[in-house]
Amino acid sequence: MLSLSSLLIAPLVGSFIGLVVSRAGSGRGIVFGGSRCDHCDRRLQPRDLVPLFSWALSGGKSRCCRQPITALYPLVELAAFAVALWAVAVTTGPIAIVSLALGWTLLALSLIDFRSYRLPDGGTLPLILAGLALSAIGETGPLWLHLLGAAAGYAALAGIGALYERLRGEPGLGLGDAKLLAAAGAWLGLQALPSVMLIACLSALAMAAVLARLRGELGWRSAIPFGPALALGFWITWLYGPLLLG
Repeated sequence: MLSLSSLLIAPLVGSFIGLVVSRAGSGRGIVFGGSRCDHCDRRLQPRDLVPLFSWALSGGKSRCCRQPITALYPLVELAAFAVALWAVAVTTGPIAIVSLALGWTLLALSLIDFRSYRLPDGGTLPLILAGLALSAIGETGPLWLHLLGAAAGYAALAGIGALYERLRGEPGLGLGDAKLLAAAGAWLGLQALPSVMLIACLSALAMAAVLARLRGELGWRSAIPFGPALALGFWITWLYGPLLLG
């Protein structure tokens, strides 16, 4: 029953994530106020807000002014469905609910970082608190180990970022990345951080290769968001546990 309901609401969650991503940093409200057309600012009708179907039935164009609608919304809705399918395939019971919340949060943070090269505190800081709260109620392991994980995760990337800026004279790693790794430490514990970083670094290299292919070139000064790679390492380690090496 949980699996079915999770899959049914996933596109709705994806629609909300798409709204959050599209308005992040714009100063536009998210919770209050009706949805409006991005082109002519007319208020959208309920039939325009049905996940996936509204976009498909309208031919990818707004009903009010017939301007193209970005494919962001249906793609995010599909991504949210994929996250839900992945979570319920691997976890059960209360942990499945927690996994859904985590996966959708990481999806939102990844997309925001990919679009704007920033990870908002409104997403990373509550994630740290939630991870510590899970540990405090006995769901994920000793609280002290998760507190150390959060502290070590933040210190590691914040230190690397500070060293890079000192040597190169320009920022190379944002504190949002440090806070996201701190959240991973809060959820997973200190011992899991090497696995998160290994998966993240390999994912970032793969992403750099794809971007280089698409853009034609990629230099040392090219900006690449590290948040999505960190989120993937976080997510995989949460679902399957730390990598066993040696």
